[in-house]
Amino acid sequence: MTRFAFQIEARSGRARRGVISTPRGEIRTPAFMPVGTAATVKAMLPESVRATGADILLGNTYHLMLRPGAERVARLGGLHRFMNWDRPILTDSGGFQVMSLADLRKLTEKGVTFRSHVDGSKHYLSPETSMEIQRLLGSDIVMAFDECPALPATEEQVAASMRLSMRWAERSREAFGDRPGHALFGIMQGGVTRDLREESAEALKAIGFEGYAIGGLAVGEGQEAMFGVLDYAPGFLPEDRPRYLMGVGKPDDIVGAVMRGVDMFDCVLPSRSGRTGQALTRRGPVNIKNARHAEDPRPLDPDCSCPACTGYSRAYLHHVFKSGEIIASMLLTWHNLHYYQELMAGLRAAISSDTLESFSESFHAGYRGGDLEPL
Repeated sequence: MTRFAFQIEARSGRARRGVISTPRGEIRTPAFMPVGTAATVKAMLPESVRATGADILLGNTYHLMLRPGAERVARLGGLHRFMNWDRPILTDSGGFQVMSLADLRKLTEKGVTFRSHVDGSKHYLSPETSMEIQRLLGSDIVMAFDECPALPATEEQVAASMRLSMRWAERSREAFGDRPGHALFGIMQGGVTRDLREESAEALKAIGFEGYAIGGLAVGEGQEAMFGVLDYAPGFLPEDRPRYLMGVGKPDDIVGAVMRGVDMFDCVLPSRSGRTGQALTRRGPVNIKNARHAEDPRPLDPDCSCPACTGYSRAYLHHVFKSGEIIASMLLTWHNLHYYQELMAGLRAAISSDTLESFSESFHAGYRGGDLEPL
């Protein structure tokens, strides 16, 4: 069986181009993972997601444990068969979602008791139960169970939360066990405080993981503060393991994070934006619901090869969105995911040719340039 492995193939500054090998296929890095929260990337077929260039999807432990239940997914052959996706899947641990249920949860050293947002039923998550649920789902990359404090929080609160997460990381490692071909990622916490980030990284390295995530960012601190942390945090993590920035993000967030040494990303933005009428393009966002698109015969992006851009006009997309037609979400989501994968491919190529600085300059010039002028 192919074991989980990571190989760096090229560098440009602090950025790395590499390949993660798994029994279910290779993941080219830097990689963007479309989010399939409830075993589906909303408005997309799995084969359509693959056609955009995605190598890996993200599933959600919290949502899948509530509906349809991890045991049911296991009885039906695991998450890959259940959702008809035969390539790698990463599942988050449920910690972030439980954190957001501040009024419905009870946190202790052992774990978290919470009530479902679906029906109010009572549930319990701990490092051990999170590992078991992710084992039942059959995910290729499993995330350690952590606690992410809601902001704003004092440095003392962030420190206490981080140290709890490190104790839970050790329990996650023990509960994960020996699973050849599967990987467990530890999650660095510590807010925007350098010393806490370094302490967290040292604790994770002492435990040992197949990959490392940077958590607790993209939670309202702003891009400048996030980049401030990324100026040093990736360097605290092992050089020979993949680095995953959780929940990020906007195209310019991704470019900046790649330049600071991050390898993996996920975000609901491209699919959520597609469902709300926003197309993300190399010239910035396009709000297709705006009246100025009603008689515009041009594509969203004349240089894009996705089905939305090669087969349909802005006028048509405006019409079906305003009419509430399902095809609007389908086409706009496909375009957004295609754009994100094109961006990742461009970043990988620029790292290989050591032209990342000029790629970044060109990207920002286009992205800040704004949408094309209407006819």
